[in-house]
Amino acid sequence: MTERALTLFADTQAVASGDRQTIAAAIAELRASDDRRTLLVFDDITGEQVDVDPRDTSAADAPATEDAPQRKGPGRPRLGVVSREVTLLPRHWEWLSAQPSGASATLRRLVDQARRQNERGDRVRRSREATFRFMTAMAGNEVGFEEACRSLFAGDEAGFTSHLAAWPEDVARFSVRLAADAFVAENAD
Repeated sequence: MTERALTLFADTQAVASGDRQTIAAAIAELRASDDRRTLLVFDDITGEQVDVDPRDTSAADAPATEDAPQRKGPGRPRLGVVSREVTLLPRHWEWLSAQPSGASATLRRLVDQARRQNERGDRVRRSREATFRFMTAMAGNEVGFEEACRSLFAGDEAGFTSHLAAWPEDVARFSVRLAADAFVAENAD
């Protein structure tokens, strides 16, 4: 599993992007130079604020090695299959038990089908949510914030970008980057 890219903001200026170690080093460097600006770190995909310890320059979030003991129990862990509880009504269990490939295979097929059918809508929703999270943290007091949010959720790209015009450049640029799928996915047919 690859580590997510992060972006470090010092007040409203984007000062570093990269993995957790890169951001930790940048924070440490800013603090060592007695930089008093407020530092906030955001996930480049989800728009969530992330805590990064400037003393952590190790690979603390590195994926587990192959030598790690595997969990024993139901499922097929070597294939990535995980056993969890599913609660259904009796009529659902009855229908599943009548399927030729079995309940688990049928459920996996139904989930994959739903994922494919909803892919575009899911991309739009995730992009809008990520953009809103970031904008709320960084631009909640900016002129045009509410209008930008309305435009974002209405799928109005022109309106969205026009409301960002008076915002600090890096905040506006990061907002547009997070919102890319909110508009591209919706307009593509």
